Amino acid sequence: ILGAEDRIQSIEQQLYEELLLAVGEYLPQILSNAAVVATVDCLLNFAEVAILHNYRKPLVNDGYKLWLSACRHPVIEQHLPVGEAFVPNDLLLDPESQQIIILTGPNMAGKSALLRQAALNVCMAQMGCFIPAEAAEIGLVDKIFTRVGASDNISSGESTFMVEMTETASIMNNLSDRSLVILDEIGRGTSTYDGISIAWSLCEYLHQREQSAKVLFATHYHELNELENRFDRIVNYHIATRQSGNKVIFLRKLTKGGSQHSFGIHVARMAGMPKEIIGRADGILKELEQKHIGENLKKKLGTIPAQPMQLNIFGMEDPVWNDIRKELDELDINGLTPIEALLLIQQWKNKLDS
Repeated sequence: ILGAEDRIQSIEQQLYEELLLAVGEYLPQILSNAAVVATVDCLLNFAEVAILHNYRKPLVNDGYKLWLSACRHPVIEQHLPVGEAFVPNDLLLDPESQQIIILTGPNMAGKSALLRQAALNVCMAQMGCFIPAEAAEIGLVDKIFTRVGASDNISSGESTFMVEMTETASIMNNLSDRSLVILDEIGRGTSTYDGISIAWSLCEYLHQREQSAKVLFATHYHELNELENRFDRIVNYHIATRQSGNKVIFLRKLTKGGSQHSFGIHVARMAGMPKEIIGRADGILKELEQKHIGENLKKKLGTIPAQPMQLNIFGMEDPVWNDIRKELDELDINGLTPIEALLLIQQWKNKLDS
C-alpha cells in the first residue's frame, strides 16, 4: 500500500510517454491539419466581421498611393455610446502630390484616432481582410512606422523625450519609399523652440529625401502650417470644430487647411479642473494673445531659409557603404600606422570599384 502511489505515478508516466510516441508518428499530418483549420478559422472570421460591420474590399496594388474613402476606426466605432455614429473621413497620401499631411486641431478632436485608423486600414488590407471604408486604393506598404504616445524608461535612465527621440531616429534610419509613417506630437517633450525646430527639420528631411515615404504628422505646433507654403508635397489639414460661447463642439471631420487653436483650457474644464485654475488660465491666455507671442514666433519661423538636405554618402540602401562605415566605426585610428591606413583605403577603393 505504501508503494502504490509511486507505482501509479510510474504507470501514468509510462502510458503518457507511449501516447506521445504513438501520436508522434502522425505529427506532420496533425500540424498540417492544424494549419489548414487555423487558416479557415481566420478567413471565416474575416468574412463574418466584414458582413457584420459593412466592410468593403480594398484595391491593393504595386503603386505608391494611399486613398481611403469614408474610412473608419475598426475598434472605436464598435464602442461608441448608443445612438452616436462614427464620423468617417477621406484620406489621400500620394508621393507625387500629397506626401506629407500636417494634421492640427484641438485636443480631443480625433487627430490620434485618424492616424491610427489609417494605419489599421492599411494593415487589415494587406492581411487579406476587408476594411471599414467605402472604397480604398492601397499601394503596397513594406513597413508601418508609428511614434505615438508617451512613456519613459526609468531603469535605463531614459526620459520620455529621450525615448521619443530614439524611436524617431530608428524610423528615420529605416524607412523606404513604400513605408507609411505615423508621427503624433513629435517634439512636445522639450521646450517650444526645441520642439518646433525638431518637428520642422523632420518634415523637411522626409520631404527632401530621395525615397518619399508617406507621412501623417499630427501636431499642436500650428507654426508648422508654414511648411505648406515652402514645400510642394506638404499639405495642411485639421479636424473641424465649432465654438459656441465657452463650449466647443467636435465635428470629427478632416478638413483642408491648418488650425490655429488647441482649446486646451476647454479640455481642462471638461476634466474637472478647479474653476480658480481655469479662470486664471483664461486670463493668462488672453494676455499672451494680446502680446502676440505666438504671432511673433510665426513671423520668426517665416524667415527661416530653406535648407537643402545634404545627401549621406553612407546611404543605407548601399550595402558596400554600410560595410565600410562599420569598419570605420570599429577602427582604432590611433593604433594605425601610415602604411596600414593606406592599405585600408586601397581595400575600400577596391570594394567600391568592384
